[in-house]
Amino acid sequence: MFLADYHTHSLCSPDSSAPLVQMAQAALDAGMDELCLTDHCDLLSADGKLDLSFRWEGVEEQLAQARAQFAGRLPIRMGLELGEPWEAPQEAARIVSHPELDFVIGSVHNQGRAAGGVDFYYIDYRGEEACYTALDDYFSCMEALAALDCYDVLGHVIYPLRYMNGRDGNHVTLDRYTERIRSIFRTVIAKGKGIEVNTCRGRSVEDWRSILALYRSCGGTLVTLGSDAHSPGDVAKGLPAAARLLGEMGFDSIAVYERRQPKLVKL
Repeated sequence: MFLADYHTHSLCSPDSSAPLVQMAQAALDAGMDELCLTDHCDLLSADGKLDLSFRWEGVEEQLAQARAQFAGRLPIRMGLELGEPWEAPQEAARIVSHPELDFVIGSVHNQGRAAGGVDFYYIDYRGEEACYTALDDYFSCMEALAALDCYDVLGHVIYPLRYMNGRDGNHVTLDRYTERIRSIFRTVIAKGKGIEVNTCRGRSVEDWRSILALYRSCGGTLVTLGSDAHSPGDVAKGLPAAARLLGEMGFDSIAVYERRQPKLVKL
């Protein structure tokens, strides 16, 4: 089975201290065929202020070191997790114009600035009303993201459920958003983009079943797998189970990327 971890973070992300060479060794040890580094570039800060501070130099340095060390043993792609690009679309387009960039995850981490711009991690989700208010804004932001051209796959579509249910003990579903998500997927597919199955370090594989069914019903074929690892111990977690789930849902391939061009590889 071909497996590639396409959502990982190194010390170039503010929430990781892991050198890429350590992440790459962990990928090899876990039997990965390919690794993509997708360090954070969030255009809003955690408290909702516009943040245009991202620079490529640290990522380039990490990649040069790791590629030299793992040449011939592990392909390492240059990726990016681009958060909130609809808040500064011209800056987002400039950032992803890097000529060596292979892959971009478009992610929603924050509310829209009109709603305060706060990272969904910091919201108090005590009670369903608070959850659904946040989800209303979340999918409005995702609609704005899907309409852009600066990404290759939509990141962690079920992201807020990590905190609403997994952390704060609710039992919220996305059932009431089915038609909005369907519309988002149709936009994504029409643009030649895809989605990722983000295992949240192995914690949320089964949560993707209904999303994958909806995506496939819309005609979607491009799916990447990502652990969202921020440390070597989490690289590839949940990916074999996610690949099996893809097979159960009727997918026979995963997508990998080079210079922003997708390639389907049989599972």
